[in-house]
This record gives sequence, structure tokens and C-alpha cells, in this order.
Amino acid sequence: MKKPASVEAGPAPVRERILHAAMESFMELGYTEASTLKIATRAQVSKRELYALFGSKQAMLAACVADRAERMRLPTGLPAPLHREELAAMLAKLGATVLREVTQPGVMAVFRLAITEAQRAPEVAATLDTARASIRIAVHDLVAQAQASGMLAAGDPREMSARYLALLWGDLMISLLLRLREAPKPKECEQRGGQAAADFLRLYPAARR
Repeated sequence: MKKPASVEAGPAPVRERILHAAMESFMELGYTEASTLKIATRAQVSKRELYALFGSKQAMLAACVADRAERMRLPTGLPAPLHREELAAMLAKLGATVLREVTQPGVMAVFRLAITEAQRAPEVAATLDTARASIRIAVHDLVAQAQASGMLAAGDPREMSARYLALLWGDLMISLLLRLREAPKPKECEQRGGQAAADFLRLYPAARR
């Protein structure tokens, strides 16, 4: 007889509880001091249950980071813009998406954890950087497509995409990491994305025919 869907879905809440408890423990106590016993107690599970789902504390850390870093991933293979106005719109939308996803509290918590545990647990920063790579690739590909069609003059697309991201972020990331301000609202994300796109296109004109 087939089990009810609620029974089949049972393990998911346990896994989520463990990850939530692990992330809270890592943030409050640090990676080294957050023992598996403390995490299991906070998650209200036995250590046996914890190890059945995660073979080690490192595995829990990787899962916590990967779960939150996944929100940063952007789709690749965007369609090529047909003219500079469309390029501006695509850059603006891409920038707004980056700001909206990366500045979520859960993602910012991972950035702070990566900084705190840079020496003791460098795998946190490595996992986070892998997720950040999708942002760099998405901007790089869009810039390269625009160059190929003459909408942007020749130049190193890696440097150009890095410049766009610098224009987009300004000092926002530092302010957020230091908790000097709240995460930007969707409207501000759109405004910053549009302004960064406009500034970028002023810096990089179209190729001469």
C-alpha cells in the first residue's frame, strides 16, 4: 500500500531543522565551537539522526552555505540584445536581480560567516565564491555578446563586466556587512541597476563603424 504523501515527505522538515540550527550555531558560536551535539540539541534531533543525514559537521556547513548561495545563481545563456537600448534594459534587470538576491538576510549571513571563518573553514568562502561566479559569468557573457554585435567597443570583457558590477554595488556590500543600513527594497534595486547600466554605457560607447 502506498504511503500518504505526508509520510513520504517526513524527512524534509528534519533536514531543514538541522540546517537551520546549524546555521544559527555557526553564526552565534563560530564553526569550531558549534559542536554536533549543540546543533542536534538545538534542532531537537538525536546525533544519530543528524549523522544519518549529514556525515560530518563539514557536510552541514557545506549544505548551509550551498542552500543560501543558490539564491545568488543567475541563469546563463541570455539572449543577445538587438540594440543598445535593449542592452541597457538587460543590464539594468540583471543588476536589480543581483542586488535583490544577494542582499537577502540569509545570503548576507553566509558572507559574514565566510569572513569570520576564513582561517578555520576556508571551504565556506570557496563555496560562496563558486556561487558568485555565476554572476560574473552572466555579466561577462552579456558584455561579450554586445561586443560581438558592435554595441560595445573592443576591450577585455572580464574587466568591463567587473567595472559594471563595481558601478552596481558601490559601497553597498560593505555597509550591509557592517550592518550600517538595511537591505535595499526592490525599487532601490531597480534604480541602482538602471543607474549602473547608464553609467556603464557612458563609459563604453559603441564600436565605430
